[in-house]
Amino acid sequence: MLSRLYGGPRPAGGGFETFSWYYFRISGILLVFLVIGHITLTHVTTDVACTTYSFVAARYANPFWRLYDWLLLTLGLTHGVNGLRVVIDDYVRHPQARLALQGLAAVLLLVFFMLGTITLITFSPVNAAQWGPACVGGH
Repeated sequence: MLSRLYGGPRPAGGGFETFSWYYFRISGILLVFLVIGHITLTHVTTDVACTTYSFVAARYANPFWRLYDWLLLTLGLTHGVNGLRVVIDDYVRHPQARLALQGLAAVLLLVFFMLGTITLITFSPVNAAQWGPACVGGH
């Protein structure tokens, strides 16, 4: 019964499939908390009109928020592509097509991870006073 509720039994032995099985569950739990924190900060405790460039610039002045967003990016991308890999394994029967689709998924993971990481690392604020309402720090 539990295997039907939780997507099948844990793979026997070790190796990549067992790691993937555990990673999928652990990253999913971590993502729940990271996403709830992100939604709470960005959409609940902050007026939507104030979620502007100035808001992001003020947040990214603290390295904690860059790390937080990087963890959200990393876990979200890897969790999603791992799920896509499982779907490809389950439904694509032709070995060359499966390899091509999994290769494409891996390339997309790498490209989006690099773009997101570069954006988080190299972000440097410009004169934020001209970007949207002056909400940061003064509700």
